[in-house]
Amino acid sequence: MCGIAGYQGRSPLSQQRIDACLAIMNRRGPDHREARSWQSPSGAHTTLLHSRLSIIDLDPRAHQPMGFDDAWISLNGEIYNFVERRKDLESAGVALKTRSDTEVLLASIRRFGWDVLDKCEGMWAFALYDEASGQLKLSRDRFGEKPLYYFVTSDGIYFGSEIKFIAALLGRKLPINHDHLWRYLVNGYKALYKKSTHAFFHGIREVSGGTNLVCENGKITGEERYWSPAFEIDNGMSFSQAVAGAKERLIRSVELRLRADVPLAFCMSGGVDSNALISIAKREFNYDVHGFTIVNTDARYEESDMVDLAVRGLGVRHTAIPVATDHFLEGLRSLVRQHDAPVYTITYYAQWILQKAIADAGYRISISGTAADELFSGYYDHHLAYLQEIEGDKPHHASSLASWKTHIQPVVRNRHLRNPDLFVADPAFRDHIYLDADEFSGYLTTPWAEPFDETHYSSNLLRNRMMNELFHESVPVILHEDDLNAMYFSIENRSPFLDRDLFEFCNSIPTRHLINDGKAKAILREAVRGIAPDAIVDNRRKVGFNAPVLDYLDVKNPDVRSYLLDDSPIYEYVRKDRIEKLMGRSDLPNSESKFLFYFVNCKMFLEEFAA
Repeated sequence: MCGIAGYQGRSPLSQQRIDACLAIMNRRGPDHREARSWQSPSGAHTTLLHSRLSIIDLDPRAHQPMGFDDAWISLNGEIYNFVERRKDLESAGVALKTRSDTEVLLASIRRFGWDVLDKCEGMWAFALYDEASGQLKLSRDRFGEKPLYYFVTSDGIYFGSEIKFIAALLGRKLPINHDHLWRYLVNGYKALYKKSTHAFFHGIREVSGGTNLVCENGKITGEERYWSPAFEIDNGMSFSQAVAGAKERLIRSVELRLRADVPLAFCMSGGVDSNALISIAKREFNYDVHGFTIVNTDARYEESDMVDLAVRGLGVRHTAIPVATDHFLEGLRSLVRQHDAPVYTITYYAQWILQKAIADAGYRISISGTAADELFSGYYDHHLAYLQEIEGDKPHHASSLASWKTHIQPVVRNRHLRNPDLFVADPAFRDHIYLDADEFSGYLTTPWAEPFDETHYSSNLLRNRMMNELFHESVPVILHEDDLNAMYFSIENRSPFLDRDLFEFCNSIPTRHLINDGKAKAILREAVRGIAPDAIVDNRRKVGFNAPVLDYLDVKNPDVRSYLLDDSPIYEYVRKDRIEKLMGRSDLPNSESKFLFYFVNCKMFLEEFAA
């Protein structure tokens, strides 16, 4: 994991701007920082910057930007199957100088062409410059695990792992996109990645996952889609075949992501997602697992009993980190500066504390369970979409409905999702996602609204929702926060559920197998049965990393109230009387608790980034 940045355009970058950018890239790469510049035959100037966090081949020979033949690369990420790809190169007689995955990727592209990306399993964002042609390509992994922003001016194109890198190379602040702030404030985090042009700064865009952006003479001349998500259900697949196929691919995914020349740690909860990964690492590969868990004070989010059970049953090392509420506002402001954006959910303030503990223990890699819910089905509305899907099978629908009423309905707080016939009556219903948006719009001095929309992947309601969550709603948010929180402490975050073979296999599993007896993630549960403790496999409770905002934000504290209600740019857009009234409530429903957190973040963002 590293930091990358760069530029291609008509004029050379000043050394002052290059140095300014390198200086702020240290969190992403504390081990080495370097920049290289070229002028193409046509006169265009190109600069690649890199800051290195050494993970594979720790020797200085693997520093970047790295050259091979007449091409240079600046890479952020990991090619997990670099061992296999290296064998392909050796068979072709290609001599390599390092043991790094970076050189394997660069040499593979030069020897076999860009189609080799289809054979690479990993997470990446990289810039590759061809000295002979002057062409620059920006590439991002299939799922968008690694960030790659860009900004186009009349002079050229600027790019980087973080928006602050682009601002440093430009030598100026970027204009705030207030519309995106209101999108976040009113509709919530699931609205943030609906379109590629949505960003908190005007002009900032992201290279799409599974895409290469082609640049020549400082202009974008093409976009190459090297991978698109496939969706082809195998209706003849049995439940046992689905379990066996998922198990085989998940074990292989974990095996690949254990490859490193530095120690790694696991983010651990009491649920099946993180414990599936931990159990496979421990029992299939005898890895010396060390799990880290945030301990909550709120009973709704506390699961120490299940964590303790897993720790004892698996015999793994474990560190519990209590929720730290001291200096919350100071810490949150640091995160807003780090993220170049509001923090998307309170969960990621807690996760930031978790990453600090992992770094303090000497680890350089964390493993998380990101995307299990979206891959195997894990949310409360998935149960209702499942009931809609199986409505035609009356006996199965009746038994599934009975299980839902027994096990799920009692714990659902969203008022819409307590109706089991919600999607049967209206398959297009989505008000539960932008919950209370109309009310929150009323907090603004000028009301703002944007209707919910989604991309069509499948006519199957549940599968279409899962794909939208994976590519547009939930997972992009999680990956953004995971990356920036981990990189704050110079840690690489890995997500084994985001594996191409596992994803494509799961997309072939018949929908009827996804939920069983009221248990979501039925395939995942059975895939790790006999590996993970049975009590974890059979635990229906869904918690994950979460925390109530009022645990952190003491609105009765005079200093806190003073800060929140003091003059601020936010009050040009948000009604102070409504915020004061909200703060006066002692018990906030979940949606209003989230809104208060969003408001605090918007306030800090404007104070930090407004010109």
